Amino acid sequence: MRALLRKEMRLSALALTYLFIAFAFMTLIPGYPILCGAFFMTLGLFQSFQNAREANDIVYSALLPVAKKDVVKGKYLFTLFIEMAGFTVMAILTLVRMTALADAPVYRQNALMNANLFFLGMVLVLFGLFNALFVGRFFKTAYKLGKNYVIYIILAFLVIAMAEAVHYIPGFEDVNAFGFAHAGLQIALLLSGVICFVALTFVSFKKACRAFENVDL
Repeated sequence: MRALLRKEMRLSALALTYLFIAFAFMTLIPGYPILCGAFFMTLGLFQSFQNAREANDIVYSALLPVAKKDVVKGKYLFTLFIEMAGFTVMAILTLVRMTALADAPVYRQNALMNANLFFLGMVLVLFGLFNALFVGRFFKTAYKLGKNYVIYIILAFLVIAMAEAVHYIPGFEDVNAFGFAHAGLQIALLLSGVICFVALTFVSFKKACRAFENVDL
C-alpha cells in the first residue's frame, strides 16, 4: 500500500495539487470567507484526478499486481494526505489567531467567520463531502469527473454560506468565539466535524470499492 501511495504522489499527482495546499494560508485573511481555502485545496485534488484520467492512470493501476480495491485505497490515501497536510497548516494558523492574534483589531472587527475550532470542524466537513461526493462517486465509472465535482461545488458553497451566517442567528453567537472562549462548545463542534469527516470518508470508500469491482475497464 505504501508503494501505491508513492506512485500516486510521484506519478499521478500534479505539482499544482501540492501548491494548492498553500491556500490554507487564507486562514489569516481578515474580511474573507476563510473556508474557501479548504475548497481550493479540493480543486487542486480535482486537477490531479483529471490528469490521471487523461493519462489512463486507472487502467495502468488496475494492471498492476494489486486488487482493484487497492487502486481505490491508493486514491483515497493520496486524497487524505493532501487534505491532512492542508488541515495541519490551517490548524496551526488557527491556533496563532486564537492566541497571539486573538485581540488583533483587524480580526475583532471582522464580520465574517472567525478562525476557531468551529472553523476547523467545518473544514473537515467540506473535506468529507469532497470524499463522498467526488472521490467516492468517481469510482462508479472510473472516468466521469465533471458532474460529481459540480455537485460538490454547489453543496460546498451552501455549507460555507451556512457556516458564515450561523453566528448571526440569535442564540448561536458563541460559534464565532474568539480565542478559547466557550471552549466546551468549540471542542464539541470540532469533534462533530471529525465524526462527519470519518463517517463520510469511510462509508464512501466502502461504496467506492464495491462500485469499482463492477467497472469494466
